Order: sequence, then C-alpha cells, then structure tokens
Amino acid sequence: MAFKIRAGEQKDMDSVLQLVSELAVFEKEPNAVKINVDDLVHNGFKKNPSFFTFVAETEGIIAGMALFYNRFSTWDGPSIHLEDLIVTEKFRGRGIGKALYDKVLKDALQKGIKRVEWVVLDWNTPAVDFYKRTGATVFEEWNICQISNKKIEEYLSKK
Repeated sequence: MAFKIRAGEQKDMDSVLQLVSELAVFEKEPNAVKINVDDLVHNGFKKNPSFFTFVAETEGIIAGMALFYNRFSTWDGPSIHLEDLIVTEKFRGRGIGKALYDKVLKDALQKGIKRVEWVVLDWNTPAVDFYKRTGATVFEEWNICQISNKKIEEYLSKK
C-alpha cells in the first residue's frame, strides 16, 4: 500500500478532527474534544499558526496525522511539542505512524530544533516501546499539569 506524507492543508482539517476524535476514544476520553473544524482552520492557517500538521494520504483519504507546535526550552532552546500522532485503525500496522514520526523528527532537525517532546499514556505499551526503540527517553518521574480556563477563573477569583 502506497501512502504519501505531506504538510496538512486547510482542506484536510475535517479529517484531522476525525482523527483527533478517534484518538480521544482510544485514550478513553470520548467526550474530551471541544474544538471544531473552524478552530483548526483558524488556528492552523493564520499568519502565525498555533500548530502545524503532517498528514498521511492513501487511497485518496487521510489515514493519519501528526500535529505539533513550537515551544522554547530554557535548557535546550527551540523545541516542538508533538501533540498528537494517530493513524486511523483501518490503516495501522503499515508503517504510516513511523513515517509520520520520522517526518516530524526530520523537519525538527532541518529547522534547528533542539528537542521534540510529547506525552504518551503509560498503558499504551506498544507506543512506549516504539519510542524507546527510537532513542526517546520516557520519563516516569515527571507529572503532567494542566489547568482549564474555568479553573483559572475560579482560582483567580479567590484572590
């Protein structure tokens, strides 16, 4: 099966959203996705985009995607965060995920990025094992912290 990895375009954002939703189900958070296609188009294709995508196209459809954005590490300098990498279930096991991962890493090297970071669930052992085989460090002692805008408002209103 032939597939092509290319930069995501506005016309791909409906498929990207479907993949994000599929990933949310896989991660046992089926109701977590709150964005829509307009959010993706607006934020991904404005003058200073909030994110970038690579998509895997095969048989005329988007079979997978990687979505990432720029960060800055006070230790290493320019870095990127790989927010999501997913291949739709029908096309898994064909090298598409690896090709997307490789594309993100090659792009990072070409742009002088010093570090690529992402999050992987500890129970997703095939992904954890894959990342370790590629040389990635999977930290077990760091905790991820998040605060929603609602919780920010609640916190700040108490001051």
